[in-house]
Amino acid sequence: MVAVHAHPDDESSKGAGSMAKYVREGAQVTVITCTGGERGDILNPKLADDEEILADLPAVRRTEMAAAQRVLGVDHEWLGFIDSGLPEGDPRPELPEGCFARVSVEDGARPLVAAIRRLRPHVLTTYDENGGYPHPDHIQCHRVSVLAFERAADPEYAPELGEPWEVSKMYYINGFSRSRFQGIADFLRGRGTPDEQLEEMAQRFPSGADRLVTTRVDISDQLDIRDAALRAHATQVDPEGFFFHIPNDVLRESHWATDDYELRTSRIGVTLPETDLFAGLR
Repeated sequence: MVAVHAHPDDESSKGAGSMAKYVREGAQVTVITCTGGERGDILNPKLADDEEILADLPAVRRTEMAAAQRVLGVDHEWLGFIDSGLPEGDPRPELPEGCFARVSVEDGARPLVAAIRRLRPHVLTTYDENGGYPHPDHIQCHRVSVLAFERAADPEYAPELGEPWEVSKMYYINGFSRSRFQGIADFLRGRGTPDEQLEEMAQRFPSGADRLVTTRVDISDQLDIRDAALRAHATQVDPEGFFFHIPNDVLRESHWATDDYELRTSRIGVTLPETDLFAGLR
């Protein structure tokens, strides 16, 4: 399995539980990170003014990624592109020269094609066409992943990048949705402990706009591993922030201890819905 992500820390906030689950079942799982996260902000308020971190944030992010990799048990590779940052303002400034989002999709896909042909995965996960959320690197990650999925299988394309390989299944990660937040909020309200923050979060998602979920992977036993991997990205995650707002026992009791995916393309026959990314391959 190959999981393609835009920045270090994305792998721990999106699909980490299922990756840890498959590693512990004996699968080879490789995270491929498109950029080094060089332009990421320090989101942990306790580290925001740390001079040692500010002196070389890219090196810190590489160290954090290595720590998260060890927690999850995955293999890891850098694709080698430069973080685009998240431009803000009205009008929004242009993206920096040489950043990932300004690379042609063809050029962005080539190193990923080479990795796919070398690793020969059966499953690939990435983001939907909106990037999961509209960060330019996430959208570019989607475009590069989809093209590489096709190009890697084409025997006429770039033979110098290795022997062609058909990935059997490609999934989009559906980590956040109105139905998820509302479902957990309803569970808490039903047991007499309403959570207004969750209720408000659910309302941020337009009604009826949830993406299709074809595959729910039970990660009940991997929630603590997921959290430890996320905390390894100490500059990027507030340990008292929203990612840790919902206790893991609530996720288990409410039956929302799952990683959710949308099967985008399959080259094998499938029966939906699924509970396993490797369904039909075992």
